Amino acid sequence: MSATRGLIGEARRVVVKVGSSSLTSLAGGLDPARLHRLVDALAARRAAGSQVVLVSSGAIAAGLAPLGLAKRPRDLATQQAAASVGQLLLAHAYSASFLRHDQRIGQVLLTADDMIRRSHYKNAQRTLERLLGLDVLPVVNENDTVATDEIRVGDNDRLGALVAHIVGADALVLLSDVDGLYDGDPRKPGSTLITEVDSPEDLQAVTVAKPGQGSLGRGGMATKITAAAMASASGIPVLLAAADDVADALDPAGPKVGTAFRSSGRRMSARLFWMKHAADVHGRLDLDAGAVAAVVERRRSLLAPGIHGVEGDFVSGDVVDLVGPGGVVVARGVVNYDSAELPAIIGRRSADLPRAHRREIVHADDLVPL
Repeated sequence: MSATRGLIGEARRVVVKVGSSSLTSLAGGLDPARLHRLVDALAARRAAGSQVVLVSSGAIAAGLAPLGLAKRPRDLATQQAAASVGQLLLAHAYSASFLRHDQRIGQVLLTADDMIRRSHYKNAQRTLERLLGLDVLPVVNENDTVATDEIRVGDNDRLGALVAHIVGADALVLLSDVDGLYDGDPRKPGSTLITEVDSPEDLQAVTVAKPGQGSLGRGGMATKITAAAMASASGIPVLLAAADDVADALDPAGPKVGTAFRSSGRRMSARLFWMKHAADVHGRLDLDAGAVAAVVERRRSLLAPGIHGVEGDFVSGDVVDLVGPGGVVVARGVVNYDSAELPAIIGRRSADLPRAHRREIVHADDLVPL
């Protein structure tokens, strides 16, 4: 057993994400057998001493059959109507299933605002922490009833990675209808299961198949790789496995299935993680090569002389992208000036500026390299 799988098995706090296709079918809505199998495995992990947070898709898919819809609707209003019906069915089904194990659950519906706005992010963190402290298993989903394409988190794989960091999880388990990551399309002969991902370089030869048009969910393998990369780069080991193998995936002795992603970075603060992966970006600052070296390599504050361009409409306290000479975003940070103030001071030495404008444009403590 690898060290990564050992860490996942020993994790005291685990976030588990399950997709729509692992819980539902187009013909019959929620699949009770699949849902009970998931709940039994989560309850067993709880009984073994771990705290568990479930990030569950399935609200829209669960609402299709009751509304007589043959497939996932494309228009937003019908998606939201299906989510409204399906979310109640999903919550009731989870509550009844967990009741077999005398486990209380709490529903937490999040929107992109809860990820984008720092105050909302902290509030979600406090709520989830308190639920776990009260021995309640949180069931988290994006609030599809009110979410729109412009204001949604994007997919529940990414939401799972964000929640894992919010609650300070020791491991993230992504459950899918595929039994792991393959070096090609798993539906084609010759594709091989990748059991361990130790670094981003291990993914360079991977070809990811797009989800089928009949898919019940929004995510595909690409979103799972992105979510795994987000979490692992922030110090959280990840397991990608089939939902049908959930008992083996959550085995405290160490998972024996799927693809394990080694944590490849240090755990960063909630503030920096929010800034890197969830904050709403309001503009950009164009940096010269010297400023890029100072910000990225030496982790220094960004000063006016290293900036030669400003784009966007932002105010002090907003998050902006820092862009290098090649047009690549190299960092992100909280800016200390309004966009209207900057044209008069960028490119100038601090000694040539009025005293009120000599502070950092972006302080080192408010910067995260990308």
